[in-house]
Amino acid sequence: MQGKNKGLFNKFLDGVETVGNKLPHPGTIFLIFAIMVVIISHFAFLSGAEVTFKAINKDHQLVDKTVKAVSLLTPDGIRWMFKSIVKNFTGFAPLGMVLVAMFGVGVAEETGLLTVMLRKLVLSAPKSIITAVIVFAGVISNIAADAGYVVLVPLGALIFLSFGRHPLAGLAAGFAGVSGGFSANLLIGTLDPLLGGISTEAARLLDPNYTVFPTANYYFMAVSCILITIIGTLITEKIVEPRLGKYEGDQKVEITEITPIEQRGLKAAGLSLLAFFIFIGCLTIPESGILRNPINHSLTDHSPLMDSMVPIISLGFMIPGIFYGIFSKKIKSDKDVIKGMKNSMASMSGYISIVFFASQFIAYFKYSNLGTILAVNGADFLKETGFTGLPLVMAFILLSAFMNLFMGSASAKWTIMAPIFVPMFMGIGFAPEFTQVVYRIGDSTTNIITPLMSNFATVIAFGQRYNDKLGIGTLISMMLPYTILFMIFWTILLVIWYVFNLPLGPDGVIHLTNMIF
Repeated sequence: MQGKNKGLFNKFLDGVETVGNKLPHPGTIFLIFAIMVVIISHFAFLSGAEVTFKAINKDHQLVDKTVKAVSLLTPDGIRWMFKSIVKNFTGFAPLGMVLVAMFGVGVAEETGLLTVMLRKLVLSAPKSIITAVIVFAGVISNIAADAGYVVLVPLGALIFLSFGRHPLAGLAAGFAGVSGGFSANLLIGTLDPLLGGISTEAARLLDPNYTVFPTANYYFMAVSCILITIIGTLITEKIVEPRLGKYEGDQKVEITEITPIEQRGLKAAGLSLLAFFIFIGCLTIPESGILRNPINHSLTDHSPLMDSMVPIISLGFMIPGIFYGIFSKKIKSDKDVIKGMKNSMASMSGYISIVFFASQFIAYFKYSNLGTILAVNGADFLKETGFTGLPLVMAFILLSAFMNLFMGSASAKWTIMAPIFVPMFMGIGFAPEFTQVVYRIGDSTTNIITPLMSNFATVIAFGQRYNDKLGIGTLISMMLPYTILFMIFWTILLVIWYVFNLPLGPDGVIHLTNMIF
């Protein structure tokens, strides 16, 4: 592959990069959207915009509800904007979820547990399945946010090189797993509560009692993890590696084995995690378990277990991280634990800045009733045109994938799209959990070909160690087969799920029990 080769597709993506780089910061974009909502709300108010629809009341009964547009430029609206700024920010559901989860992840990352686990997973695999292991490790690495990009992607290249294979093929396999399979996982990661929180905010535009739990998409994403691993392995070995040919560079590498002290730390971490699982099991397995619903003893129906999922995830990282650090001599006092928590919060400063503006936009959208009016009218339009069901689902996948070329952040895009599409899809009978999973497919599959993805430049830098001429065009052309085939097969899996009406997770369904309107 020649980095300077400029086909029509590469020229298009160069144009996307140029346009995307001229876009304002995501925080600024949300500020602009908030201002637009303020202005539009006033015109909608003056025009007398309103809708009547079936809504679910606090007693979970369907009733007729009329909603009118509310202006944010009236004296009441202006007073509300001023006095609600802090409440909008601190009450934004994804904020607390992500920060609490990141406390635990930060400790596990600071002590080195996550890095050593990835190394051990890859190094202990037989050579015949090493490609599958790298892709699989890449997929599950998203539980640690961006750790997979800085650990697994370069490690994949090094492992392939140590086996006499082309390192860029290993880099591509790792990148495909980490980024192309970003939403899939066998475990609940930080993305699940983040997207679930945004979906909850959007669903409550219509149903104030609706909650999308972090586990809402677990079944589908767990199966997706296996699917992405299989497809990613075949693409690497049948398409990408043969096209790259034999590696002619002079780079050589020796993989560092797990040291005895690291092995001791891993053993301690594993035992501590097992003890934590046993503790949680004691609170959930008995029919009268403390974390079950005290009324119907359900584990999923408004149970304390579901409400506590974020702190459980955080502790699931923090406890093994602490034990690994103690036994590997990485933690010498409580100050080292707090350091990991502090560093994780430092890495979230950009996210917090964006959330401040995003939370105002969502709150304005909700207060003005524009989201509800747009959703009802949009749902009515979809019903009248007959553009529903699977054709609508596939169109939404393509829309999400296209938007990802211009805005790399999964949460930022969903913050914009969810208030529109979640209520709209609820209006035609699709549950918020299903709308969310459809979005995740489109968002993940184009991660690996968009230069606007935050770690895209990092991957290029890793690849230039083995090919100093590697550029955007080369990397995109190498990753494009993953995007195309991931999208095709992931969509097929979704169609199977849809046709058989399978549960998306322990608390995630495809269709709403009652139509909203």
